[in-house]
Amino acid sequence: MLTWAHFGDLHVSEEDVWRSLAALRTLVSEANRRLDDDIDFVFLPGDNANHGTVEQYARIAAVLAELKPQVFLIPGDHDFEPKSLGPFYEGLGAQRLPLSVLIAGRRCLFLDIVSSGSGGPDFRLGASQTDWLAHELDLADSDPNRPVVFMHAFPGDLAEGGEALARLLADHRVACIDTGHTHYNELLNDGGAIYTATRSTGQIEEGPMGFSLHAVDGSVVSWRFKPLGTPWPLVMITTPSDRRLVTDPADCDHVPRGAFAVRAKMFGGAAESVALAVDGGFPVIMAPVVGEPGLWTATAGPLADGRHEIIVTARSGGEAHRDAIEIETRAATAPPERRLKPRGGDHVHTIGAWPQRGLLGTQLGPNKNGKIKW
Repeated sequence: MLTWAHFGDLHVSEEDVWRSLAALRTLVSEANRRLDDDIDFVFLPGDNANHGTVEQYARIAAVLAELKPQVFLIPGDHDFEPKSLGPFYEGLGAQRLPLSVLIAGRRCLFLDIVSSGSGGPDFRLGASQTDWLAHELDLADSDPNRPVVFMHAFPGDLAEGGEALARLLADHRVACIDTGHTHYNELLNDGGAIYTATRSTGQIEEGPMGFSLHAVDGSVVSWRFKPLGTPWPLVMITTPSDRRLVTDPADCDHVPRGAFAVRAKMFGGAAESVALAVDGGFPVIMAPVVGEPGLWTATAGPLADGRHEIIVTARSGGEAHRDAIEIETRAATAPPERRLKPRGGDHVHTIGAWPQRGLLGTQLGPNKNGKIKW
């Protein structure tokens, strides 16, 4: 399983009296106290410095120096405001992009979609990076685990080649593409891959401050937003797939047929006991997975064809912490085919509001689909 925390666009600037920098300190403190042993890394999706200045990067770097988990950073359009990524790389000590890293047995590909453009939200991948990505994805076809891609915005936001990029990602069965830019929480499912976006940290248009937690368990993508100040630990069901995040109906971890495994991951604290219930039925005690701290499992089903609710309840320190998903079950005799939708990687494929996971559906942000225009 690959897990990471996503700190949304920082937009660090003196213009807000460095309040966004204080927000970053809070996120770093939370990650250090709660997540160091529970995630593989922290991801910052771009728009780190609001104007890409040397001072802004120096202040960010000083705070990130205190972060215990490994961190990966990519640039956004605000980082490219000086028309150069030199200050970004030099100020933050970020690894040069594009970058391919094997983490937890999975190929993670980090992209730069800003420096091939003219500045602002003129997002482009560029010919050489497109060739590099195609080559890496060819290599990933023989990997045991599906790759994950990190970029500043959805392919649908690219000035050119967005649909072709989404098709490339879908054809190579990329599990998840994690992005920033929107300023609001969003999940897309275009039938080929799951796209995730986490709201801004420094420029807040909707909801409370926090960060998102991601898991890719086999072929299943899970995402949940963690508002600051809400109780720990956080529990997240990682297998099977919620029906809204199914990209391969023939995969039994996406659409169960017969008996199936349920797995749940604890973040930020241990649990004394964990149980699952299907459709409000009698609880089934889950067991810890040997060698994978914080991971619990049990077997459910078989279930009648149709929609079912799975609730996992973890008890810790006398408190109950829950997560819930909805699944679709189908008979093994007729698994539906995987079907890609037109306009891949575009906001039209949003799964909509999911308040229990932190998706408000308000879309308050400055991107092309947002309800706030700057």
